[in-house]
Amino acid sequence: MYTLPSKLKLFAIIFMVVGAIGIISGFLTAPSTTAEVKEMMAGHHEEGHGEDHDTATMHDVTAGSATAGDHGDTAHDSEEAHLEHTLHQMQNRPWSALYIASFFFFMIALGTLAFYAIQYAAQAGWSPVLFRVMEGITAYLPIASVIIFVLLLLSAFHVNHIFHWMDPELVNPESEHYDKLIAGKSGWLNVPFFLIRAAIYLLGWNLYRYISRRNSLRDDTAEDNRWFKKNFKLSAGFLVFFIVTESMMSWDWIMSFDPHWFSTLFGWYVFAGMMVCAITVIAMVTIVLKSQGYLEFVNDSHIHDLAKFMFAFSIFWTYLWFSQFMLIWYANIPEEVTYFVTRIEDYNLPFFGMLVMNFIFPVLLLMNSDYKRVNWFVILTGIVILLGHYVDVFNMVMPATVGTSWYIGLPEIGSILFFFGLFVWVVFTALTKAPLLAKRNPFIKESKHFHY
Repeated sequence: MYTLPSKLKLFAIIFMVVGAIGIISGFLTAPSTTAEVKEMMAGHHEEGHGEDHDTATMHDVTAGSATAGDHGDTAHDSEEAHLEHTLHQMQNRPWSALYIASFFFFMIALGTLAFYAIQYAAQAGWSPVLFRVMEGITAYLPIASVIIFVLLLLSAFHVNHIFHWMDPELVNPESEHYDKLIAGKSGWLNVPFFLIRAAIYLLGWNLYRYISRRNSLRDDTAEDNRWFKKNFKLSAGFLVFFIVTESMMSWDWIMSFDPHWFSTLFGWYVFAGMMVCAITVIAMVTIVLKSQGYLEFVNDSHIHDLAKFMFAFSIFWTYLWFSQFMLIWYANIPEEVTYFVTRIEDYNLPFFGMLVMNFIFPVLLLMNSDYKRVNWFVILTGIVILLGHYVDVFNMVMPATVGTSWYIGLPEIGSILFFFGLFVWVVFTALTKAPLLAKRNPFIKESKHFHY
């Protein structure tokens, strides 16, 4: 049995406390009035940091107000509208940072669950010694599900405004803010149906996690393979449910931040990022446990296989990213290409930086077969991959919710630290609840002696 080291507990608690302070600070420092926005923007300019896009626009509008004569009132209205828009962006920022971090760690747990189901359905012979590691990581899924559903509820009740399409004015034909495109999608994008779908996704995923874990533990003391067979059938059925609901989830929880835009590859794109993050975390947790003297049956060949999956899904993610980007960019249809134009113009560094972190870096480091067997090398590559995919989720959410008013500060760092601490605490605590070897799995002998 695994025993949770006291240092690891302390480590997780410190991260959660520091992260919570950062999150709270992010909310407390967000402006509440347009006057505060104007003061913050003026202060930013006076400090000599240069004008950002919003500040420059405000100054242009202010200048127009002073020189326009009869058009002064119009210019003043434009300035107020711009300040109001910037206020909403700044108020969205701590909520968006919280949402991105919660979704990022949620997708690691969900991706691990899918990978676990794939191993059962494929009756893989190499991976059963890693099953309890995967089950430990998926223990985070119920907690992550509650957190993300609460965030969706808060959006639905207009506590925050990160989901723009939830504004009832946009689907009211009599409103000046009426949006024909969003109104046309209201059969799918409406709050009650949105929450019902979210509940179905989360219940389905967590139900499979609960039953498969229970069957796995029962298999340890069984006298035949009936629990393994049940998990085999259950996993095959779950994977059908998962691939449909995962795509729908990506449309609902990520793509709907940009309700005018859509991509038929988006579900696969999110899936690829989810899987590479999950497999990376499986490899990292396995290496940590092995360094502590556990998982004696895990050898370099198991780590090599996990690193191969990290490499393969990094290539798959890049293929999907390029397919989506190239087709939209080449077609140059205004409704579609705007999605990438705003990210390239306003998020240039994170947009291209995540390509280096998610494609070039893992390809260069993991292409050599020998490097895949070096534990510290896999850890190093894994850290870069995880940071890169956090930036990827950041790029998917922030441009639509925060626009040009973004930067990496207290809410972003605090959210990452808090959810990282919570993730470590939950996962490593779950690993103490059962033996680290699924000893009666019919393929366990093959897995123990897996070498090539």
